[in-house]
Amino acid sequence: MKADNTLKMTFPSRSANEGFARSAVAAFIAQLDPTLGELADIKTAVSEAVTNCIVHAYPGSVGIVYITVGLYPGGKVRIRVADKGVGIPDVAHAMEPMVTGGGEERTGLGFTVMQTFMDRLTVRSAPGRGTVVVLEKNLTQRSES
Repeated sequence: MKADNTLKMTFPSRSANEGFARSAVAAFIAQLDPTLGELADIKTAVSEAVTNCIVHAYPGSVGIVYITVGLYPGGKVRIRVADKGVGIPDVAHAMEPMVTGGGEERTGLGFTVMQTFMDRLTVRSAPGRGTVVVLEKNLTQRSES
């Protein structure tokens, strides 16, 4: 299915850019008139996905975070957050609650949070090639007044 509208953006994997990414994606999705709860869910999931890129993808350096947002008929939103960083050797293990590669200061709940707030989460990764996280949400279709 072809998207009705798309947004593509890239930015350096710096902590200061996490809030920008979350807000930019939310502003773009706002054209579909989501509920405040739906918008909060999306912002939280995007925040987690971008934070994973910042913390894990480029250890000790700064790389690029790639975000693509697609708005589809029927209120479907698909958000792709990608990096070309170190990758995840075992995605299934990394997606288990409380598993983290970020040291003791991390909770290991990022993927769990994304799964909780979105309708669908897909993660693809290859060591040395990067990671792609796809978040999907079907927004409530409001009747026209």
